[in-house]
Amino acid sequence: MSTDTPASAPAESAAERYLAVQRSDEFAGLRRALRGFIFPMTVAFFLWYALYVILSAYARGFMGTKLFGNINVALVFGLLQFVSTFVIAWLYARFADRKIDPVADRIRAEIGEVTHEHGPRG
Repeated sequence: MSTDTPASAPAESAAERYLAVQRSDEFAGLRRALRGFIFPMTVAFFLWYALYVILSAYARGFMGTKLFGNINVALVFGLLQFVSTFVIAWLYARFADRKIDPVADRIRAEIGEVTHEHGPRG
């Protein structure tokens, strides 16, 4: 019998390392932070969108109210849907830059160190 390590051992140890990282408190915190932003923001956006749709369907008089010229409440609400989408994207980018990316980079560096010890990632 040989005492050499089988060729598949590095891949197994890398897989084990990925599982260890997945089970780590740092990774759990990362997921918790991400969910803490995404779920409330998604709910808020869907409620805002539902308000727009419901008002468009059932409050036609209000939505048809002219604000100035040919601009009415419905048009302003519709344009605000685009504005809110861009604001959410900007908030997420800011949040990710401050809270998500530093932790993800540390985790990636840990995994990268293990992976590079056994050769290039594949």
